[in-house]
Amino acid sequence: MKIDKSYTVALIVAIAFFMQGLDTTAVNTAIPAMARSFGTDVVHLSAGVTSYLIALAIFIPVSGWIADRYGTRKVFCTSIILFITASALCGTSQTLTQFIIFRIFQGMAGAMMTPVGRLAVLKSAPKEQLVTVMAYITWPALVAPILGPIVGGYLTTYWSWHWIFYLNIPISIICVALAWHFIPEEKNDGLPKKRFDAVGFVLSGLALAGFMYGVELLSRKEVPYYVSIIVVLASICLLLFNIRYSKHISNPLIDYSIVRIPTYKITIFTGSLSRMVIGVAPYLVPLMFQEGFGLNPFQSGSLFLATMAGNLAMKPATIWVMRHYNFRTVLVANGFLVALFTFFTALLLPTTPVILIVVVMFLSGMFRSMQFSAITTLAFAEIPQPRMNAANTLYSTVQQMSTGMGIAMGAVFLRFSNMINGHTEHYSVADFRLAFIFVAILGVVSLYGFTKLTPTAGDEVRVTKRDRNG
Repeated sequence: MKIDKSYTVALIVAIAFFMQGLDTTAVNTAIPAMARSFGTDVVHLSAGVTSYLIALAIFIPVSGWIADRYGTRKVFCTSIILFITASALCGTSQTLTQFIIFRIFQGMAGAMMTPVGRLAVLKSAPKEQLVTVMAYITWPALVAPILGPIVGGYLTTYWSWHWIFYLNIPISIICVALAWHFIPEEKNDGLPKKRFDAVGFVLSGLALAGFMYGVELLSRKEVPYYVSIIVVLASICLLLFNIRYSKHISNPLIDYSIVRIPTYKITIFTGSLSRMVIGVAPYLVPLMFQEGFGLNPFQSGSLFLATMAGNLAMKPATIWVMRHYNFRTVLVANGFLVALFTFFTALLLPTTPVILIVVVMFLSGMFRSMQFSAITTLAFAEIPQPRMNAANTLYSTVQQMSTGMGIAMGAVFLRFSNMINGHTEHYSVADFRLAFIFVAILGVVSLYGFTKLTPTAGDEVRVTKRDRNG
């Protein structure tokens, strides 16, 4: 396939990724307004976020099997159409219960859209173009969480929170039209169809959903700690049993054996910690600006917009840096800078000059962008093409889990900080400061895993054909 076709497919998938990321993060800014609309406490709205993430965790593993059976183009386009429908239903919600049900439906659609879209890109791009096309599709994953708060803040402040979901409709229609025209249809005629691993689906769904739900329970003051710990431990036991079970069948829903590839293993385990640190900011920073600094949703989103500017500014340099420096150097050095600027975020105060806040947000966005792109590119650098689907299914599952865990971790750290500082109801600047310090410490600790990479790890995607030919 021609290189320019690979770029076209990557850009189309990027639109879908952007839409999903924008929707997810814009909702965070609208939580107080939605709570008033539903006549419930703001804390209970976390169920709307959690239900979406749990649905993703359950259904992402099955996306690889569905894509294999029906083709990436059909599944990708169908998932977008379902996402449009679910978004419209979310916008019409009158109660919290309705909203949770529709968010679950939306999560099911999103579970197909993200991994199948990435799979379409991986199938269309040759190895030497992987750095570039992965940069294309990771860009929206970083920009959408930054743009989401300002879009959500503007719509919530000057229109209504319902428009956050209605905004998906025109974007989705454009994306479906482009995808159907440009993404090639796969020809699988004559190839044996894999049987569906129903047992693996149930085990992985219960394990992943239970683990995420258990961690989310830690952020709730009314739930005893032992309940959360029991749920998490039970989920881990189910996951271990699922891994053991998958070794004894020929068609596992999630092929865990792919983790034996060293670079992939590091991006799954250590990379997950980094993604959690990266994923905290879009949740915790806008909340700090509103609850700690007293800004309205639009002001909060506007200030956080500087992070998106940092993301955009770093994108042209990302490819150059990864071509000239090995993955180990990039991930360790840049990972330290991510942790450092997370710590600097903890030092911000309502009296801090706006220009200084903007600089911290801008530089933080730059380093988060570089780290996210490097991890995603390295994950598939040494995966053989026949095993790309299996690698993509597991990676998409873990990536979504770590993103959700980042949000849950931010809520847990904020709750613990509130308890340590002796507060009971309102979250203060001191609470957010301590929470960000905890996140920064986790960011530094996670760097140890990246030091295990060899200097030549991922060189296959770093070096172009021109470089190889001298």
